[in-house]
Amino acid sequence: MAGFGLPNFGQLTEAFKKAQQIQQNAQKLQEELEVMEIEGTNNDNRAKIWMSGNQKPLRVEIDPSLLSEEKTIVEEAILDAMKSAHEVSTSTMKERMEDLTGGFKLNLPGMGDEN
Repeated sequence: MAGFGLPNFGQLTEAFKKAQQIQQNAQKLQEELEVMEIEGTNNDNRAKIWMSGNQKPLRVEIDPSLLSEEKTIVEEAILDAMKSAHEVSTSTMKERMEDLTGGFKLNLPGMGDEN
């Protein structure tokens, strides 16, 4: 009955095992990303933001000298540090997901190269 365009049972079994392994590894990766701490800073390192590998904000550190600057400079420094942390966190997640799937590109919202 073979020959009707259906893969053989061995191929289906192997594909199913691979899918299960990817699912298990994805769960493990999700847990690793959750506890990961990624630091982003502004240009002069006076504003620092930490995010998890899942882009969850964790904490902020502001150098006291930055607080004596004008409001717009402080805001820009914090925003730059936030962007930096988000960029590193996103690229880390993307790389880890590509490793997990053997380089197969996943087109997930928020993980593209658009800016």
